[in-house]
Amino acid sequence: MDIGKQSISDWFKSLQADICRGLEKVDGKENFLSDEWQRDEGGGGISTIIQNGTVFEKGGVNFSAVSGSLSIPALKSLNLDSLLSGSNKSEFDFFATGISIVIHPLNPMVPIIHMNLRYFELDENVSWFGGGIDLTPIYIVEKDAAFFHRELKHICDKHDPDYHKTFKNWADDYFFIKHRTETRGIGGIFFDRLSESENKSLEDIFKFVKDVGNGFIPIYSTIVINNKSTSFNDYHKKFQALRRSRYVEFNLMYDRGTKFGLETNGRVESILMSMPPVAQWEYNYQPAPNSAEAKTIELLKKGIEWHSLP
Repeated sequence: MDIGKQSISDWFKSLQADICRGLEKVDGKENFLSDEWQRDEGGGGISTIIQNGTVFEKGGVNFSAVSGSLSIPALKSLNLDSLLSGSNKSEFDFFATGISIVIHPLNPMVPIIHMNLRYFELDENVSWFGGGIDLTPIYIVEKDAAFFHRELKHICDKHDPDYHKTFKNWADDYFFIKHRTETRGIGGIFFDRLSESENKSLEDIFKFVKDVGNGFIPIYSTIVINNKSTSFNDYHKKFQALRRSRYVEFNLMYDRGTKFGLETNGRVESILMSMPPVAQWEYNYQPAPNSAEAKTIELLKKGIEWHSLP
């Protein structure tokens, strides 16, 4: 099997099309608008956006394959300092391709979902896969949380018995809003810099990445269908806007994909497609005691073994 960068890029592009079709079927009204773009420094991508749907208020499924050079300051800002060892070069050639998805549903009872899968090469000597998938419910439904994590564990266990525990803990740590001391949602899995080793070939890792990507529609569509007809009112929409503000804070302050895109002169519209259509900040918001809102906020913490819930 040829898993050169072109075949990897081609697969990410085909996954984008598959996911768009799957989400359009769930929404039942709106289709994705496609916006193809080129990057002056090298490469380009396709941004596909859905807005004002029956189910999805705003969402994006973005593909990119970009190349160019990274300066030493840019490498350091991206925590790639270890790759500088023993080199006198001032710039390094890179290639990066992948898919990035963020979906903001209209109904506050349907959770936000994010998935990012990517492949990175530096000077053709260093290469790895990274990514993750996580769920951000406005109102946490424990049976949906358990289903989401069990499905991810099943995918991980097919490839390595250590993957789920490692990547689940990594997600808990990564999707943590430090200044709020709360998780962004219920987590999922997160992995980065998975490269060829004695135990895993790059082909093995790519198979795992493919299974994560192909799991997106069956997992998320099940959760959406379970909740999209649940009634809601203005009170629920206000809480949705407040929780969306946390999503904005995380993406602008901590998200690695956002930082990489901006550091490499990426396309701003595509990078910031992850922002929700409406968000709200309220000074010192406190939910009513014993309310559904309070219950959700109490569950925004690391270390919950969601997959073990009944």
